Amino acid sequence: MKIRSILMGSIRSIIEKVQLTQAWAADIFGVTQPCIRHLVRGKIELFSIDGLVTMLASSGRDVEVSIGPKEDQAA
Repeated sequence: MKIRSILMGSIRSIIEKVQLTQAWAADIFGVTQPCIRHLVRGKIELFSIDGLVTMLASSGRDVEVSIGPKEDQAA
């Protein structure tokens, strides 16, 4: 859930920063306008990690995944 939330937040941030309409965002992210509406409304259960990564990649963004020790355990 946390990864999906982060990815959704990134997409919403892009939409807000560029001031995209839902129709324009749908075109950029390669999905339908109702899909963008669900994303903006936070319907996290409707989205997979893979789908969100694909949306970001469709918009020309790179997505990196990093795995390491928790910050409080790092020495």
